[in-house]
Amino acid sequence: MKKQKLVLIGNGMAGVRCMEEILTICPDGFDMTIFGSEPHVNYNRILLSTVLQGGTTLEEITLNDRNWYERHQIKLFTGETVVKIDTVKQVVITDKSQEISYDRLIIATGSVPFLPSIPGADKKGVTAFRTIEDCQTIMATAKHFRKAAVIGGGLLGLEAARGLLNLGMDVSVVHIGSYLLERQLDHTAARMVQVDLENQGMKFLFEKHTQEITGDNRAEGLVFKDGTMIDTDLVVMAAGVRPNVQLARESGIETNRAILVNDFLQTSAENVYAVGECVEHRGRVYGLVKPLYEQGKIAAKHICGIGDQGYKGSVLSTQLKISGIEVFSAGKFHEDSLSKSIKLYDEVNRIYKKLVFQDHKLIGAVLFGDTRERTRLLDMIASQQEVSDQEKMALLQSARETSYSVAAMPHSELVCNCNGVTKGAIVEAVQQKGLTTVDQVKKCTKASGSCGGCKSVVTELVSYLKSDECTEISKKKSMCPCTSLTEDEVVQELLQLGITTFIEAIEKLNWNTNNGCSICRPAINYYLGMIYPENGREQGIDRIITCIEEYNCQCDKQRSLKLAAAFKKGLEFLAMPCLLKLGVSTCMHNGAGSTIKDIGVIGTGLGWEIYAGGSSGRLIQAGELLAVVPTDKEAVQIIRGLIQYYRESAHYQEQIGQWLERMGLIHVREVLFDQELRQELLERLDEELSVGKGEEL
Repeated sequence: MKKQKLVLIGNGMAGVRCMEEILTICPDGFDMTIFGSEPHVNYNRILLSTVLQGGTTLEEITLNDRNWYERHQIKLFTGETVVKIDTVKQVVITDKSQEISYDRLIIATGSVPFLPSIPGADKKGVTAFRTIEDCQTIMATAKHFRKAAVIGGGLLGLEAARGLLNLGMDVSVVHIGSYLLERQLDHTAARMVQVDLENQGMKFLFEKHTQEITGDNRAEGLVFKDGTMIDTDLVVMAAGVRPNVQLARESGIETNRAILVNDFLQTSAENVYAVGECVEHRGRVYGLVKPLYEQGKIAAKHICGIGDQGYKGSVLSTQLKISGIEVFSAGKFHEDSLSKSIKLYDEVNRIYKKLVFQDHKLIGAVLFGDTRERTRLLDMIASQQEVSDQEKMALLQSARETSYSVAAMPHSELVCNCNGVTKGAIVEAVQQKGLTTVDQVKKCTKASGSCGGCKSVVTELVSYLKSDECTEISKKKSMCPCTSLTEDEVVQELLQLGITTFIEAIEKLNWNTNNGCSICRPAINYYLGMIYPENGREQGIDRIITCIEEYNCQCDKQRSLKLAAAFKKGLEFLAMPCLLKLGVSTCMHNGAGSTIKDIGVIGTGLGWEIYAGGSSGRLIQAGELLAVVPTDKEAVQIIRGLIQYYRESAHYQEQIGQWLERMGLIHVREVLFDQELRQELLERLDEELSVGKGEEL
């Protein structure tokens, strides 16, 4: 089969990540070409600040070297800019008069620095802070000059200023606003950041509008509109960025603030996609790395013909990376008439927490000094779960009031939010591949490879895993002695090769045995039954697997019986990865019995609490709170959606608690609380029941 031609415009983080996803899904599906305006391979632009700060070299921020492009047979043209897209002929034209045709095109032109129209901005000693060349210019200037001024008090400006301090310069930050980081922090947290940075030697000038950059041939000072001025030898423009949409606009592709895309990252032009900072989705433009990577995954799936719900937008969060300062924010952290906040301000230990609620749901948070709850808070914001008053107060506890260590982290907890890397993934990589350094972990898992905010946790985790104190064991293993493939790898091969029978599977997947074994035979038949539901009976996988136990008391027995009957309807004969035990309790009087089931439901005054992942076996374990829902109808939908998602993504014989730990509670909640995703799960469940797999016999 002839490969399709795939062209990427932009050799930056978002575009190349999209290509990496495509290579994972369809490794042999495309003839790939990448154009990059900069004369470099793909590098981590976010970590340029750490280069200035002296903690990283330019070589260390390279994400993919030339060997990577060659290994994947990608044609890379660096220092070459695409100047026109002919969307009718499906051709791109470069500034070197090269014409390349495409079947699919991805635009990932990123953003460009916003350079205020200030007289004197063309003088020597005035630079932006966006590229490797900018970084090299700043470092060279610092060797010969003393004073620097950074225009812009946002994230980029502060990171540049911290780097200039490390280079030995006298640094002043000029900001048009009344306090720092107004897009990322509230006034209190911003003031605390300012104090810490002032203690490090940084100076700040607020509410200053630069009128002119003085000097003959090179910068010598700044004059402000209020008549004040300062001397400087270097001016770094860090007043923000703007989406780079000129190419798309001139090529007739619809734009607003950025390139307009739908939920599958398709532009208005046929066969043309766009991802990254140059994209506007549902009226929003994202500049943080996690949303851009999420866009890349969705675009990759669509380009490869894989069904997906599409991109629904992202909950924004920020973790400040300036040395020695722990700051985090997420969601809508400024109060308004509809929201209220609770705060903790520990002036002695310099800890500040602000949680913003609307209708008892967390919608925003700001943390200073103690950010260890950031993953949990992100989860609560994304899932929109009800938060009790007791939980609210627990979230405000100081880090000094509770112990915390990487050893206590569950395997499902996210370590690297940008790349979605859990503790379990790092444990697996370290123990299965013999990794010993943070850099090796970064290359293998991408943890700490984007914004760098999780590097300290990764460092601590690697040290722990290599110490005598570690008793954790990686859970990755082959499906059975017949093969070296893991269960995930087997399922991927079944899908990609279109395998429909067990005999075909062991032949095409190079099994070590002719007939398989008691482990792989039922497992593969189960997976084939899930892939091809219409063949389920022929595969012989119909088994009674659900076991419902209702716990009732004097409160309202009929209430729990009614709910149990509703969510177990038709499930008794439905194929499952593992025996599934469910419990329903009308109230908390007998709730403990339900919390230790695979799925447990307890009635409350607010509706129903739904737990998942409990165990009533030899090692009794309570499940984790999955959701609190007000109505019977929503409880039934959540439970049946959970069961279907478990069926579709669990390993054979994997208990639901093990599955939750592997998938991550946050991820499962995101799926179930997305109404469209949940509806699709329910529709697929009903389809299987309708063809007889789950009919009552």
